[in-house]
Amino acid sequence: MIKLACILLLCFAFTLPAHADSVHVLTVKGAISPASADYLVRGINTAADAQARLIVIEMDTPGGLDTAMRDIIKAILASPVPVVTYVSPKGARAASAGTYILYASHIAAMAPATNLGAATPVELAPSAAPEKPAIRDRKDEKAPVDAASKTANREAQQDPKMKKAVHDAAAYIRSLAELRGRNAEWAERAVREAVSLSAEAALKANVIDLIADNIDDLLKQIHGRSVNLSGRTVTLDSSNLNVIRIEPDWRSRLLSVIGDPGIAYILLLLGIYGLLYEFSNPGMLFPGVVGGICLLLALFALQMLPINYAGLALIILGIALMVAEAFLPSFGALGLGGIIAFVIGSVMLIDTDIPGYGISWALIVPIATTTAVFSFLVAGMALRARKRPVVTGAEELLGAAGEVIDDMQNEGWAHVHSELWRVRSPVPLLRGAKVRVTARQGLILQVEAINPTKENDHV
Repeated sequence: MIKLACILLLCFAFTLPAHADSVHVLTVKGAISPASADYLVRGINTAADAQARLIVIEMDTPGGLDTAMRDIIKAILASPVPVVTYVSPKGARAASAGTYILYASHIAAMAPATNLGAATPVELAPSAAPEKPAIRDRKDEKAPVDAASKTANREAQQDPKMKKAVHDAAAYIRSLAELRGRNAEWAERAVREAVSLSAEAALKANVIDLIADNIDDLLKQIHGRSVNLSGRTVTLDSSNLNVIRIEPDWRSRLLSVIGDPGIAYILLLLGIYGLLYEFSNPGMLFPGVVGGICLLLALFALQMLPINYAGLALIILGIALMVAEAFLPSFGALGLGGIIAFVIGSVMLIDTDIPGYGISWALIVPIATTTAVFSFLVAGMALRARKRPVVTGAEELLGAAGEVIDDMQNEGWAHVHSELWRVRSPVPLLRGAKVRVTARQGLILQVEAINPTKENDHV
């Protein structure tokens, strides 16, 4: 019986999940991007499959893309495992999108000397005709204006598109605050007025649940707390948990690299240049293969980013014009237009002002300059080549000198350019006579004698 009990206990032990008594720690540093969303969503699902007791998102972010943020929040709200968002280390922040994620988490924690807030949506595309600001009566110019009036005036000056985005974001973060029982009024101010709070002020204002120095302190403080998990109250047991840090896998790292706007921009250009070189020199293969791979990776990255298709079209047009300058010299007209289109398109390509996104001038200027120099260099070489005398082909044979290799009456053979040619002459020629090519008819050259001799006249 004892042996049977031991066997049953061993079998039961092997059937237990490997990470049942663990906390999975996911780390996000930098802008909230599609790569961040993919990493966090899959990390939350992995923790749920492993039946981990807790998930901790260690975060330091200036904000990010709205779509990526909402994907993360959906995963948090649907998670069967409690999620703790911890703004760490000291000096970190949870700005903009980070504030929404903090509000959506079951437990919101911050390290000392951190901050959150500034959650106003960034305008992605300015309206062509913003509304005019409200005009106040001159009699009321000196009247005091309270905070609510300032907010109302500020909203009145926003264009309709931005106003809709602000209202939507405010309603969204308020719903998250009400779900978690946190300060909804301040959350709405963070959206409408872009206000921020330090960790200590956030704790006093009921924006976060606690301040912790590190992960161990965090786990100690949340032990015994109750959270609402999918409609049921769960008491957290965070004692004696194994801390397992989940690092990004190759897929997340690849998405993070190619999802960078600068890298996507370079991949796009490499893809276009590679294919152009392959089309200009069929059979090279290597430029075409590399160009095709780079272009596909760039298109995959761009579909994850908020791109402006007009900017993308201008980049392609600019490259086409600069290439056309090399093949159809226009004394700089096509090349200059191509440079302008290329630079404007590069600036417009990423359609957002979110920190961490956009293509810097430090990248645009060198690439545009290199492309322009190459284009004008090739155009200059083509112009110089046009002025040189013809050295190959049928035209080059006209006027060339040769030597007759045997006596001939009307037709014979002669050496012209170290080649043996069938030649035709209106007068008989002797062997060794010097001749000059005057015309070509297929594979027969029309020649005339150079300094004809009397002997030639009487042959």
